[in-house]
Amino acid sequence: VQLQASGGGLARTGGSLSLSCTASGNTLRSSVVGWFRQAPGKERELVATIGWRTGTTSYANFAKGRFTIGRDNTRKTAYLQMNSLKPEDTALYYCTATGAAGKFDYWGQGTLVTVSS
Repeated sequence: VQLQASGGGLARTGGSLSLSCTASGNTLRSSVVGWFRQAPGKERELVATIGWRTGTTSYANFAKGRFTIGRDNTRKTAYLQMNSLKPEDTALYYCTATGAAGKFDYWGQGTLVTVSS
């Protein structure tokens, strides 16, 4: 599975951005697709996940109520809609998908989100 992330950019505090992650190669089938982020000098952290087959979602506490993860199975694309952005949301955002063993084995390149105050 190859993942291609896009949609990062610059937003102001309170603004919105939408990220996309398109998969190619093998289908995602029973994978879980997730978004992680890594801010400068900080560890990578999980933002949200979605079951590709079930659509079941989960969110980090900081993302609840502001971010929405979704997917379009026919387009093999996962989305992360980010609203009410804060400067602390500034980070490289990575999409990822689990492999057969249930671990996040597949990673896209990071897409940079910068939120200005």
